[in-house]
Amino acid sequence: MSGVERDEMEVFLTLSKELHFGQTAKSLYLSQGRVSQLLRNLEGRIGGRLFERTSRRVALTDLGERFRAEAGPAYERLNAAFEAARSRARGLDGHLHLGFVGAADTGLLHTVPLFAERYPGCDLKMHELTLSDPFGPLHRGDIDLAFACLPLHSPELSAGPVLATVPVVLGVASAHPFATRARISAEEMAECRMIDIDGPAPREWRARSSPQETPGGRSIPRGPVARTQQEVLSQIATNRGVMVFCRNFSHQTRRDDISFIPVDGLPDSRYSLVWHRDRTNALVRAFVDTAHEAVVAQPA
Repeated sequence: MSGVERDEMEVFLTLSKELHFGQTAKSLYLSQGRVSQLLRNLEGRIGGRLFERTSRRVALTDLGERFRAEAGPAYERLNAAFEAARSRARGLDGHLHLGFVGAADTGLLHTVPLFAERYPGCDLKMHELTLSDPFGPLHRGDIDLAFACLPLHSPELSAGPVLATVPVVLGVASAHPFATRARISAEEMAECRMIDIDGPAPREWRARSSPQETPGGRSIPRGPVARTQQEVLSQIATNRGVMVFCRNFSHQTRRDDISFIPVDGLPDSRYSLVWHRDRTNALVRAFVDTAHEAVVAQPA
């Protein structure tokens, strides 16, 4: 198809769904006059009317219904083949491995289907990372991207724009004295035993989830050691220790034996996509851009 014919088909298929010239023009970022012109061109090329148009309604003719049924699927297949070829030409075909800790954030849940729609030639795989070694898979090349908490102090890793800024909560057992509180101050964490994170997790990662002292400098007693989110939750549920989480995680993890209490005096968690500087490619950049668009499009 030439470019003009493609425009005509886009107008026809959109109008056959909207049945409204104004909405069609808005959807395609065209003027109503341009929509009408393209439709007249197509009808002239075919030699018959595809729509009945009055001042009150727009409806497909029998010819229009038949043309949509026969040409619509073919046009969609042609578009899909075109986009797939363009993706391959731009290096957007292949595999992309995405890591996350605990539970996939809502921002990622909006991004993944949008990315799959835009880049059908990419096989996206999601991997849960451990608390004890969240960035090891990036350094080893096991994954391409990780959804991670900032700040990030590693010269080998790069971070995209901030995708989420979320208040923090303290996870405590339902039997813990804080479980019935509406909120606590950060200084009160000195009265708890904080679960330690095992393994090579970076210092800033530990300091966010398992601080060793309060903002005022009070030492926080240390509790048991854990490597994964499930180990942490088991330790909390049995009242062996507490840990700091982002509020989004608490909304996704509803348990009768654990309470999540808002903490005053701690900075919000900031999340971004992180990747290794030496393995930046077109797919990584495309996913980062798509994630930013998806988050911006979501209502506050």
